[in-house]
Amino acid sequence: MAKIFVYDAYNNKFLIYNLSENDAMPYAYGNTMRVREFRGSSNSPTLWTTTTAMEAWNLTRRSYGKGIYIGYAFKRIWEGGHGTASQHYAGVSFDVGQNVSSAERQKIYNTAVATGAWGYVEPLSMTPRWVHFDRRYGKPACSGTTAGYPTVRRGSRNTYVLILQDGLNALGYSTRTLDGIFGANTENALKGFQRAVGLTADGICGCQSWKKLTAAVVGIGRTRTVID
Repeated sequence: MAKIFVYDAYNNKFLIYNLSENDAMPYAYGNTMRVREFRGSSNSPTLWTTTTAMEAWNLTRRSYGKGIYIGYAFKRIWEGGHGTASQHYAGVSFDVGQNVSSAERQKIYNTAVATGAWGYVEPLSMTPRWVHFDRRYGKPACSGTTAGYPTVRRGSRNTYVLILQDGLNALGYSTRTLDGIFGANTENALKGFQRAVGLTADGICGCQSWKKLTAAVVGIGRTRTVID
């Protein structure tokens, strides 16, 4: 069984599901994406995504007209496997088409671009053996880039808050929960981390806080302070 958080940006709330590995992902069209496919190589009992990522998938899958193999999707930040600003940790990124020909990957790429539903579709020159698309959202905290995570602060609610809480907990700065809601405990944990790494302890996770946090936590593995 997996506990799945789905962030609904339209209503600014999380929906929570408890599903088996062979169940369809929430909001996924038909059986085009099962929990086990979204999980990929992650061993986490807790997964998360957004309604808009699922909607982008649905549109792409319907437009393509047949199955799309998903090689990699979700990862928790301490599991690693991707860069320090990866959207895989936000649950909104998919690497697909690893088992088809380059010509077929070109078709998947063209379909994804044509939908206009994804925040980013990576050029095939950068990923010659798969197609990468993600439904990133929010303005990146670091200026001059379209990558990275948005600033989150007290009152924020989204999957980027889940990344923040997950990272802080893994490093031993307890948020006391993993719920995607930036409250007092998350703020205090972030302030503790900020003080430890020489940043102003303002309790706001902006560009420098994200850089310090992700550099410290990506790929360190499950620690005894991780919360599921």
